Amino acid sequence: MPHQTLAVPDAASMTRLGRSLAQLLRPGDLVLLSGELGAGKTTLTRGMGEGLGVRGAVTSPTFVIARVHPSLRGGPALVHVDAYRLNGGLDQMEDLDLDAELTESVVVVEWGEGKVEGLADSRLEVRIRRAVGGDAPSGDAVAEDDADPRTVTLTGVGPRWEDAETELKGLRLL
Repeated sequence: MPHQTLAVPDAASMTRLGRSLAQLLRPGDLVLLSGELGAGKTTLTRGMGEGLGVRGAVTSPTFVIARVHPSLRGGPALVHVDAYRLNGGLDQMEDLDLDAELTESVVVVEWGEGKVEGLADSRLEVRIRRAVGGDAPSGDAVAEDDADPRTVTLTGVGPRWEDAETELKGLRLL
């Protein structure tokens, strides 16, 4: 499985990584984001939206579960999903009719690990770990600070990503 690990020093760099990652994405791609609260999942998605040139502000879809951001330049739409409150796994995700969107859009799912892997044969898994929060002992309060460095690991799974090692290794915080 191709993978890449990057040190991301702050929120602005996370947005830049999202813009860079968007250049690799194409219609039909499923991207699963995992990481603790405040890790930067929505910030990364915002950068992907900027890179894809989509309409509308990319914000957390926590209360609406999914938002569709159409392309302003003829590329794929960005479907941004927050699966945090979905306890039914793939069955509940299928109720959102994402499989219809999947072939023409880039679908980014926050908190989708263990819930949506069955939506596609291939996916890009993105794990974000905060240096401060990730190393804090269980039960300690973690301050949400945009300056906390993060480690982002991208792993391509399935046929779509088989030959993407060079592309993933070429990602930069532009």
